[in-house]
Amino acid sequence: MDRTERFYQIDQLLQSGHAIPIERFLSSLGVSRATFKRDLEYMRDRLNAPIEWDRFDGGYRYTEPATGPTFALPGLWFNASEVHALLTMQQLLADLQPGLLEAQVRPLQARLRALLGSADHSAEEVERRFRLVSAARRTLSVRHFETVASATLRRHRLSIAHFSRQTGTTTERTVSPQQLIFYRENWYLLAWCHLRRDIRSFAVDAISEATILDEPAKEVSRGALAEVMDSGYGIFSGRDVSWAMLRFSPDRARWVAAETWHPQQIGSFDTSGRWVLELPYNDPRELLMDVLKHGAAVEVLAPESLRQQVISELDAARLPYLADLEN
Repeated sequence: MDRTERFYQIDQLLQSGHAIPIERFLSSLGVSRATFKRDLEYMRDRLNAPIEWDRFDGGYRYTEPATGPTFALPGLWFNASEVHALLTMQQLLADLQPGLLEAQVRPLQARLRALLGSADHSAEEVERRFRLVSAARRTLSVRHFETVASATLRRHRLSIAHFSRQTGTTTERTVSPQQLIFYRENWYLLAWCHLRRDIRSFAVDAISEATILDEPAKEVSRGALAEVMDSGYGIFSGRDVSWAMLRFSPDRARWVAAETWHPQQIGSFDTSGRWVLELPYNDPRELLMDVLKHGAAVEVLAPESLRQQVISELDAARLPYLADLEN
């Protein structure tokens, strides 16, 4: 942490009202005794912090400030990733079913608000000026989520009934949960499927029944999970990897060139200002949706199979409009 963050950490420890031994400061801050002494001296001399050594209790504490300049910490603010993380956590907690884990959640919410308000701006001002907008979030059964999360942490197998939106059928599976993933506003369970004998992802909101079994979960190494998930596109996993090549028009390239579609993607501008994007995928469903939303501003150059799938989807999309014209 940088120096300003250390000042806030020192202040937080001293706010307890108790005498804090120097060893606790060094452990929490991860600095040397000399660095801590310099920080303390700066807070006293430059920031007017009323910090004194209590020789009876063997630690530092705040004392009643004498008359003079007011003690104030320098402003601390967050970068874009940090404020997004804080607001996301706050929103996730706020979306919990009323009464669910209320006693545990209330202190977390209070701490998040304290963090948001630890700068020169109040938590209320931050919440009023920053807003997270959710799109395409599906309704989630709290009861099933609790069961799935509990099995994941306790390392037990799960018996689930899972509805496939692609086929419209529900199947019963025994799975060994590995990870819960929050992706595009929805929760997914990454698990070893004992029916398919492979790693699969399941939308938690599509689970209609979930029972924890009295059997230990099969463990899958992190490397194996990463191999399957990182090679696919989006939430769809797999090992059979193909590479797509997409070409975006110059006007759309100004947006897409700044986007990360996949960690392994390769992108470059051609001589006419079009953005050529190459990325791996396994299951084409999610990639198709992301390509089609760009309409005429994107062309699939390779592979031919993906190009034909896009053509088929576009042809099918035209049919209702052609029927209206004929009528």
